[in-house]
Amino acid sequence: MQKLKPSYNISWYGQERHLDRQIERCPFCQSHQIIKRGRRHAKHESIQLYLCKDCGKTFTPKILGGKQYPLKAIFDGLSYYNLGHSKADSVKLIAAKHGYRVSKNTLTNWIKELEPLCRYSRLRPKIYRHCHPQELIQTTVLNHQQVYHFRYHPEKFKMLVVKEPFKLLRYEGLLRYFESVSEDYPHHYFRTNRRSSQTKAVFDFGQMQVLRKENHATQLAGLILQAVTDNRQRHESIQQFMLVNDSVTVAMETPIYLTPEDLNHFQEKLKFRIPFKIDRVLTGHIDLLQLNNGLVHILDYKPKANKEKPYAQLLIYALALSRLTGLRLMDFKCAWFDENDYFEFFPLHLIHKLPRY
Repeated sequence: MQKLKPSYNISWYGQERHLDRQIERCPFCQSHQIIKRGRRHAKHESIQLYLCKDCGKTFTPKILGGKQYPLKAIFDGLSYYNLGHSKADSVKLIAAKHGYRVSKNTLTNWIKELEPLCRYSRLRPKIYRHCHPQELIQTTVLNHQQVYHFRYHPEKFKMLVVKEPFKLLRYEGLLRYFESVSEDYPHHYFRTNRRSSQTKAVFDFGQMQVLRKENHATQLAGLILQAVTDNRQRHESIQQFMLVNDSVTVAMETPIYLTPEDLNHFQEKLKFRIPFKIDRVLTGHIDLLQLNNGLVHILDYKPKANKEKPYAQLLIYALALSRLTGLRLMDFKCAWFDENDYFEFFPLHLIHKLPRY
């Protein structure tokens, strides 16, 4: 009998058994005056307790509380199920990885409890019928100075645009670009050229509005970071979890490049006001891509997002993706976020002053 294997390896939490993620403020009063206050020993894990000096309340980093099993096992169970495995197979995979004998009813309860945040559940029944778990996520390993795992979800992509045929036509270039990364792709650009995050520019913010808000990205980041014990795993943990369990995330670690000729096209032919020039190819990897409300959302996870202003980096992502896919700049929205804050803007407003009527 062939041993059951997951559709692809889920390894997004680090290796430590204890949940020791550092937190910065009290969830009750938002104070930063917090100290460690011993540990709580559950059946399968040990959890750090914190005391707030201002409000006097004791708390843990967990959003989901009162669970017999560690969050790592719960999140893996949900992910196995949303990758297309049956509930019976999912509990077997949990047992193989974590050593816990979880019942199908317990897994069902986890799925129902997380459903308000993990909205892929509304797409899963249609995708599950005709797609094998091994085929659901397409992965390409990229050796671009360091190793990146570009992944995209073609079935989710098609499901998000299939109801409106004109959108499928519009986004066809983006899907073709995803497919090209594993085929004929100029990987040599990424070995010698400058990264987009290193670009500096001074922008005119007269016609631009940056919105600060909380949305599903911040909530999902807060959820999954409860189980991350190694800060080096934060990016990949959030990316993989959202790609598998979120209803609008279609790709992670998407490679892009912008040539001097591309930038010249925007400046000279399209007459956009872009406050920088380049003399060599700029490269980068987009943390997350989403299809939401008729727009392509370019998302970048930034720890302590409220202290970051990655306008140039996100603008370059939008410019490059526009040239590589044939989409217009007005089809993009850029954002950066962490578990507390989410900031978004339209790249078109950053480089082009809208006419005043």
